[in-house]
Amino acid sequence: MNIGLLDIDGHNFPNLALMKLSAFHNLKGDKVEFYSIFSGIYDIVYISKVFTFTSDYLYYINAKKIISGGTGYDYSVKLPDEVEHIMPDYSLYKESKAYGYLTRGCINHCSWCIVPKKEGMLYYNADITEFWSGQKEAILLDNNVLASAYGLHQIEKIIDLGIKVDFNQGLDSRIIADNKSIAELLSHVKWIRYIRLACDTKKQIPYIEKALENLNKYGIKNYRVFVYVLVKDIQDALERVMYLKEKGCIPFAQPYRDYFTNKEPDYLQKKFARWVNHKGIFNTVEYSQYH
Repeated sequence: MNIGLLDIDGHNFPNLALMKLSAFHNLKGDKVEFYSIFSGIYDIVYISKVFTFTSDYLYYINAKKIISGGTGYDYSVKLPDEVEHIMPDYSLYKESKAYGYLTRGCINHCSWCIVPKKEGMLYYNADITEFWSGQKEAILLDNNVLASAYGLHQIEKIIDLGIKVDFNQGLDSRIIADNKSIAELLSHVKWIRYIRLACDTKKQIPYIEKALENLNKYGIKNYRVFVYVLVKDIQDALERVMYLKEKGCIPFAQPYRDYFTNKEPDYLQKKFARWVNHKGIFNTVEYSQYH
């Protein structure tokens, strides 16, 4: 069979589902490639889209069968188990890092987050060796790994294996704040660059405060802590950002976009995010003076 893969979001971040589909069809002996209008007719073209705001592919697709999936289309669509639990084809993106989920779901039900609707409550997904095959680094996509005893066991295994990792969706500061042993565990992890947390409301500031205190006790300095900041109300977000700046952390502003309405963030939200995320400006210009 002739299989085409179409990554709607582009190649800025490797699409895990497409890497797994590539591996699955390669094992069957199929020809697999990124979709090209010059390759004739495909038996199947898989289209994957992560973000609802990414523009669709508007051209004719020359294929006998087209299968679309990803949160950008329909968050209820799942990969078959035989595809979900396969070693991804990292050669598709010429990727040297491993990518995957140890756990899926989350114990929280934040109103702005699609994860509880998409994946439900927290549950086991995979052992690290299911998607790691000796790479020096791994990008882990878990949404709340610290809330899972299995997730903590996997972190211990990652430490033993010596893999450098990045939990790029962030770790739950409330759990780190409430449990010094978890802060100690995290101090033994080899981090690619940062430990990532989130401060989406002012109610989380006391948890961030205590989490930083616990991490500091085990040698993790604040400049190694990267914090996602959800931006709805500008003044509220500004207070959180300035708190994080004072602490020596690295805030990263994310303008709010509702999954279901796909309403575009407004001008002020985008302006605020540009100010925060451009560190040369953020470290030298007050927001009141930023134009």
